[in-house]
Amino acid sequence: MGNSFVMMVDSGTDLPHEYYEKNDLRLIEMNFVLNGVEYKDDAGLSMDYKKFYDIIRNGGVSSTSMINVDKYTQEFEKVLAGGEDLLYISMSSGISGSYNSARLAAEELSEKYPNRKLRVCDGLIASMGGALLTHLALKERAKGKSIDEVAQWVEDNKLYLNHLFTVDDLMYLQRGGRISKTVAVMGSLIGVKPMLDVDDKGALRQCHKKRGRRGALDGLVEWMEQLTETRDLEAIAISHGDCQADAEYVLSRIKEKYKVGEVLMNFIGPVIGTHSGPGTVALFFMGKHRT
Repeated sequence: MGNSFVMMVDSGTDLPHEYYEKNDLRLIEMNFVLNGVEYKDDAGLSMDYKKFYDIIRNGGVSSTSMINVDKYTQEFEKVLAGGEDLLYISMSSGISGSYNSARLAAEELSEKYPNRKLRVCDGLIASMGGALLTHLALKERAKGKSIDEVAQWVEDNKLYLNHLFTVDDLMYLQRGGRISKTVAVMGSLIGVKPMLDVDDKGALRQCHKKRGRRGALDGLVEWMEQLTETRDLEAIAISHGDCQADAEYVLSRIKEKYKVGEVLMNFIGPVIGTHSGPGTVALFFMGKHRT
């Protein structure tokens, strides 16, 4: 497409498979282990999203691992050895060690390819928060901006990308070490639905509780109103743990209150879904600076 540099993200962005080729974006795949079998989280090709959630709902056990330095080195080098520069936007260092692996691989490769530019950004993002940040960064690249300019745009804007979500069962987050057992137990009281966000360090935190499922879904939109200063939004993203109708309901409520340009919507993939569980609904938008 004549772009001056390559952009790459990992599976934690939860973008649909067709997005990559359409937008000249590369994917570095993360892996997950489901009932003892290892799969690639490759945007739904190796494991259908609905099948994944059906297995989890029926007691299946899933686990994930970060991308190691060797894999980053191999994938990054394919680009650099081909004579192209590379910008990689990583899933948050606050929830995964993958960013550190990418940083170490970049340090090594920068010495081997001194005439190439390799920029690694800690996106402080998860799920389609990463999709939205990447989508907007791709627009900056399309304007003809350089790799350094787009990398700086990511750094300047990433903390204005708000992540709000509600889960059906906090125990998935607790099993993965994302929250403490005490928080999980307290948040799992009958009829109480937890409301969480991602803080300015890229870590998860529980902020509110709402009574009932519909209360939690409405609560996402109410919370969004506190974090936006305009009713005209260029783009938003919504991801879900196999609960499309709930995601569509949240979108309909948003459109009652906001003028929305683009909407990105997709399943939460297995790498994120392992930890958030079925029934999660997440909302992402540019708004006030995270605190």
